[in-house]
Amino acid sequence: MTISHEQADWFKTTFDQLTDNMEKAVLGKRHVVRLALTCLLSEGHILLEDFPGTGKTMLARALANTVQGSHARIQFTPDLLPSDVTGVTVYDQHKGTFEFHPGPIFHTIVLADEINRASPKTQSALLEVMEEGRVTVDGVAHPVGRPFLVIATQNPIEQAGTYRLPEAQLDRFLMKTAVGYPDRQATVELLNNAAVRDRAALVTPVITAATIAQMSELADQVYVDPAVVGYVAELAEESRRQPHVKLGLSPRGCLALVRVAKTWAAADGRDHVVPDDVKDLAEPVLSHRLLLDAEAQFSGVDVATVIGRLLDSVAPPTDRVGV
Repeated sequence: MTISHEQADWFKTTFDQLTDNMEKAVLGKRHVVRLALTCLLSEGHILLEDFPGTGKTMLARALANTVQGSHARIQFTPDLLPSDVTGVTVYDQHKGTFEFHPGPIFHTIVLADEINRASPKTQSALLEVMEEGRVTVDGVAHPVGRPFLVIATQNPIEQAGTYRLPEAQLDRFLMKTAVGYPDRQATVELLNNAAVRDRAALVTPVITAATIAQMSELADQVYVDPAVVGYVAELAEESRRQPHVKLGLSPRGCLALVRVAKTWAAADGRDHVVPDDVKDLAEPVLSHRLLLDAEAQFSGVDVATVIGRLLDSVAPPTDRVGV
C-alpha cells in the first residue's frame, strides 16, 4: 500500500505547522527543527552534540511541548544510577507485594540532558528501551508505549568530565546533528526579546500522540524505487572502502537512511523518495556511524569530509538514467 497524493499533502501541511510552532522557541534553525520532527515521525531517537548555550535543551522542550503527550527531562550526572532512569521495584509492606515504580523514561518524549556526563553503566540503561521500547526490571518487561522519542544532548567529548558514548549506543540513535550558533538576525531577535525567560513555554501543543502515530504509519507507506534502494546499498559498500574509515555504514544504518528518507519525502508533499532525500539526510544519519582511524586527525580529515567524498564517488540513480 502506497501513500496517496492527498495524504502526502496533508502530511506536508501538518509537518509545516509543527515546524512553525517549534520555531517560536528555536529561532533561525528551521532545518534542525525539521530533522528533529523527522526523527520523531520515523520512530527513532536523536542525538544533539554542540557547545553549551546553543539551544539544545530548548529544541528538545519545544518538540515535547508541541506534541500533546507526556515528557520528562533527565539531567545526567556522574552519580546517576540506572534505576534513576528506568525505575525500581519496591516492596509494599501493606500489600505484601513488590510494585514497580516507573522512572522518567516512561514518557512520550524524554530529554536525556548531557548524556555523556553519566557513567557508561547508566548510559547503557538506555540501550534496551531505545531499541525495543521496553524496560526489563527484575525479569519483568515494561513497555513504554508509542510514540516514544529520546532526545539526548551531549557536550563535545573534548570537554572535561565527559564519557565517550560507545559505538553500539551511538548506532541506536537514528540521527546526530548540532543546533549551532544562530545567525545575526536570529541573535538580534533573541536579544530584543530578552525579557522572555523561557521561550519553550510559548510553544503549545498542536498535535496529539495519536496523530503522530498516524503520520508515522503514512511515512512507512512512501514508495522507494529499487534504484534508490540500490543507491543506499552502494553508499554503504563504498563507505567501507573510503580512506581513513575504520568502521563503515552498517545494515542498521542503511535501514535508518531509508526510513528517514521516506519521512523527509512525505514532509515535502511527495509519495515517493528521490535520491536528493538520501543525500540531504546522509550527514545526520551517517556522521555518528562512520568511525575514522587515528591517521584521519593527523591528515585533517573529519567525518563531514568523508561523507562529502562518499556522495561524490557514488552517482545517484537519476544521473545514471539521464533524468
